[in-house]
Amino acid sequence: MPRYLGQVGEGRRERPGPGRAYEAAQRSLAGSARPSILVSALALFFSLLSSSLLSAMRLPPCVLLLLGLAEALREAGASGLLELSLGKFRNVLLNQTNPVEAVIRNIASNVTVVIFQVHAQQNSVVISFDKNPSANSSGTGVDKGLISILRPQQSVCTWYLRSLDANQVLSTAISIPYMEKDPIPGGCNLEFDLEVDPNIYLDYTLVDIHIKFAPANLGYARGANPPACDSGTGQNSRWRLRYDVYQYFLPENNLSEMVLMSHIRKMSEVQSIKANGVKMLTLTTDDKTNVYFSSLPGQGVIYNVIVWDPLWNTSAAYIPVHTYACSFVDLVDNCSSLSKLSTKIFFTVLAVLGLFTCFFGHRFWKTVRLILTAVAGIIGGLLLVASWWRFGSVLLCMLLIGLVLGFLFSSVVFFTPLGDYRVFRDDVVFWVTFSSIALMIPVLFVGCPRILNLLACGIIGSYSVVLAIACYIYTSLAYITLDLLRRILNDYFSRAYTNVPFQTNDFIILAVWIMLALSGVTVQLRRERSEVSFPPHPYLIWKREKERRSTNILDPSHHIRPLRERIHSKLLQIKEVFQKEQPAGERTPLLL
Repeated sequence: MPRYLGQVGEGRRERPGPGRAYEAAQRSLAGSARPSILVSALALFFSLLSSSLLSAMRLPPCVLLLLGLAEALREAGASGLLELSLGKFRNVLLNQTNPVEAVIRNIASNVTVVIFQVHAQQNSVVISFDKNPSANSSGTGVDKGLISILRPQQSVCTWYLRSLDANQVLSTAISIPYMEKDPIPGGCNLEFDLEVDPNIYLDYTLVDIHIKFAPANLGYARGANPPACDSGTGQNSRWRLRYDVYQYFLPENNLSEMVLMSHIRKMSEVQSIKANGVKMLTLTTDDKTNVYFSSLPGQGVIYNVIVWDPLWNTSAAYIPVHTYACSFVDLVDNCSSLSKLSTKIFFTVLAVLGLFTCFFGHRFWKTVRLILTAVAGIIGGLLLVASWWRFGSVLLCMLLIGLVLGFLFSSVVFFTPLGDYRVFRDDVVFWVTFSSIALMIPVLFVGCPRILNLLACGIIGSYSVVLAIACYIYTSLAYITLDLLRRILNDYFSRAYTNVPFQTNDFIILAVWIMLALSGVTVQLRRERSEVSFPPHPYLIWKREKERRSTNILDPSHHIRPLRERIHSKLLQIKEVFQKEQPAGERTPLLL
């Protein structure tokens, strides 16, 4: 027999106690086919007790969860029937064998459309109009729903729910009513199986997330014929509708099932979507109904679309869809362990080098310059090192360091909401603007290269620590440079919106980054204040040494033989090692 949960713990934080109680309740539900009379009596007692206690005091979440489970046990006696109320969420446990019959009664006569939806975290759920689902009357997925167009005098709606997994699946369900002037989401569907499809379809890769949905239609009264979808493009047709796409981020580093259930409620109804979501863009009927976003593996995100009728100023919401951009079942690179060991080792070593650069980069200027040029390219690095050795051009060397700092600064600029402006979807506009901002840094500091080098060492070195932290816990600051690399390597990433969450972890890590950068610059300024701005180049040092040895005869180095004679002497010594030793004694005859 299918089981379902009551309205439990809505909007409350999860604690260890309720988790154990929930598992025990699941085992209890799975073990008994029908609650006994004693259990029903106890459940009724607890439900009556909860109604009196809740008004007198605030109970802990674990007690509330137990009371809700008792209520679910009491109501589960009515076979597989789930009684719903319009606009009210219900948690429900689904299984594969016995479908749950969800029923709404006493629907008001002014309601013309009811959208019923069900959400699970990772296991697919089947929702249908009939007990035996068909392709054009059902939907399968973790976020699915159906829309019921009400007939005249109809006051009851019925749907059937079951899971595709053999184990019980926790899900949450809601039914939302709309009136005759409200637009109908998915009312002009020509692409998907359902005749009227209010679902949002999502697929993802490691680079981007793609959502698409069917166009909406105008609302109409019960018993009337729906407006034609292709009757024209005037103000009396569906072409006047507007689509607002919203995005909502779940708490960072949290893959909890109950957290998803509580937060997806904030993205189901029009008013709560506007209050909690972030509007990313607005589409007209002339635009394609598909949108791309940057992928954030391990970070939960919910998307939804509100269709708005400007003539009647009415709105309706599609069915929200969520993703973590990763798999819960893969053994490698799943949502719980996204970073490989090799990646963690690489970025940890990079963080150590970054800290060294942050606090000692200016003192070891030649070493830092060599590392940067090696990253830029071996040939270019050798040419730049040769140029420094011979001519000592500080400006030429600082140009590369300034460009690296400018690259990071420009990435930060496009990391802000400025990067989501539609004008930057054009690659030419984006790269010209990006290059101009990056070149601005070395141009501004052309007169003070020492300050530029100190800032570059402090900021870039400390950012490498941020990248290392991102290998262990999620932080959006890693996407400052990652999104730019995605755009360089992927031709289609320009169409993706790159909005990211900025939550408590990000504020803490941002504070650490700023603190490290300021500390590194301050330490180097105090350490190098009595030193020359830059060391002399090696050719100049060699030339001075040569002149000193040739003019100062009292210098012991003056009496050192030239390099050519010393090399010749060493070669003779090596040659003597391989010569045959002469026998002792006289070898020539005596002259008488």
